[in-house]
Amino acid sequence: MKLQLVRQVLWNRLIAVVEEQANVLLKTAFGPITREAGDLSAGVYDTRGRMLAQAVTGTPGHVNTMATAVAHFLERYPAGTLRPGDVLVTNDPWMGTGHLFDFVTVTPAFLKKRLIGFFASTCHVIDVGGLGFVAEATSVYEEGLLVPHLKLMDRGRPNESLLAMLAANSREPTQVRGDLMGLVSCNEVATRRLAAMLEEFGLADLDALGEHIVSTSRASMLEAIRGLPRGTWRASMPLDGYEAPIELKAALTVSGNGIHVDYAGTSPASRFGINSPKCYTDAYTSFGVKCIVAPGIPNNAGSLEVVTVSAPEDSIVNPLRPRAVTARHLIGQTLPELVFNCFAEPLAGRIPAEGAGSIWILGLSGGPQLEGATPQATRFNVISIGIGGMGARPAKDGLSTTAFPSGVGAIPVEITEAQSPLLFRRRELAPGSGGEGRQRGGMGAVIEIENTEAQPFSIACATFDRRHNPARGRNGGADGRVGRVALASGKVLPGKETYLVPAGERLIGEMPGGGGYGKKR
Repeated sequence: MKLQLVRQVLWNRLIAVVEEQANVLLKTAFGPITREAGDLSAGVYDTRGRMLAQAVTGTPGHVNTMATAVAHFLERYPAGTLRPGDVLVTNDPWMGTGHLFDFVTVTPAFLKKRLIGFFASTCHVIDVGGLGFVAEATSVYEEGLLVPHLKLMDRGRPNESLLAMLAANSREPTQVRGDLMGLVSCNEVATRRLAAMLEEFGLADLDALGEHIVSTSRASMLEAIRGLPRGTWRASMPLDGYEAPIELKAALTVSGNGIHVDYAGTSPASRFGINSPKCYTDAYTSFGVKCIVAPGIPNNAGSLEVVTVSAPEDSIVNPLRPRAVTARHLIGQTLPELVFNCFAEPLAGRIPAEGAGSIWILGLSGGPQLEGATPQATRFNVISIGIGGMGARPAKDGLSTTAFPSGVGAIPVEITEAQSPLLFRRRELAPGSGGEGRQRGGMGAVIEIENTEAQPFSIACATFDRRHNPARGRNGGADGRVGRVALASGKVLPGKETYLVPAGERLIGEMPGGGGYGKKR
């Protein structure tokens, strides 16, 4: 009993360490998508690179990709070669978090010059050059600067050559450098807290505690899976796509050894930047399984390893280099809903209706470079976030304007207005957007934006989906309402391209609603 109590105390302290790590990043980040929306992750790893604990603050797409990303760093920088003050970095989509806008940093932690583990963190930066946050690119080379696994800090000294290269390739160099330094800072604080924790409890390393965490989580996850019906269940989901509609297909198999999800039959990779690299596909598939099977079990290397994923090469859920991937979350964040659909038959009556899925990232920019703008037009490059509704639950309505599965928040309109000449005339719930049923689907948001200058501005619609394929109701519930993007004058902006909003016009975006559950009485 005493050992169990000590382990529980140590676990609680470890969670406190990674929560402080995440909060340092929230406080020091320059970019509002990190600082305001919480698009980040933080975690601690043992000396073998296994994730032991994650901060609650953060997104599954970051946390679960980071679970495997640290191993890629250690292949290139073996643990024995690292020294105090080293920080490693990459934004490689296939070995990081799925697109170039997310930087992963890894910092070794030491106690009395002995390696005791690693801390990793991730955040989304505003710009890495290339075409920007759009889906029009046809290869990753057009999407921005790809940083291979390098040292961002070498024994405490910044890699100024790398930072200068990033600054020269970014439209917002100050924000990008600030966010990277925020990643460095949050990891550094966490290494100090971990060393102090081990000293306080008289421990020389994390090895014994780490093995207990991983093995216990693995056993608990397997126990939860063994309580499910055995068999294979299939589901499919249509999405709007880019140049052609997309069909996602999954076969979920429950066995005594775990759960396997196979995406055979899913649409091939797109020519454009909506493809989800396998690491990102794995991350959101595992998250979807865990939401249904064992939401209360800690998310770490142990619980994650019993969920496996296969996907056809060069499909939209496993694109090969150099496919374009900027808007990968359009696909990845829909996968938990597809996993839920697989569980609908064996766990009848327990699975919610479909929700809006991926968030809409509104890439808004302006300046004299736009057609019809004058030389006096203010240059700006900002991001806002549009959020749809969640699907209705068997016993409750769906949550409105809630970003499932990413968990990010909306950026306050005041922040966007302070960074640009844009004005949000409306940001409110869209009445009737949630599907009807015994339980109503969550409502999406409706926004209306104009430029306070007599100048045009542009909107990148890269991540806008469910404008033709609504979130489907379950057990007789009605579908949610589809999304819509238009000008106030009535012109609909139908695709995923970047559009010009003429001077004097207003942009209106209506986010999709969640599906309803059960027949309305």
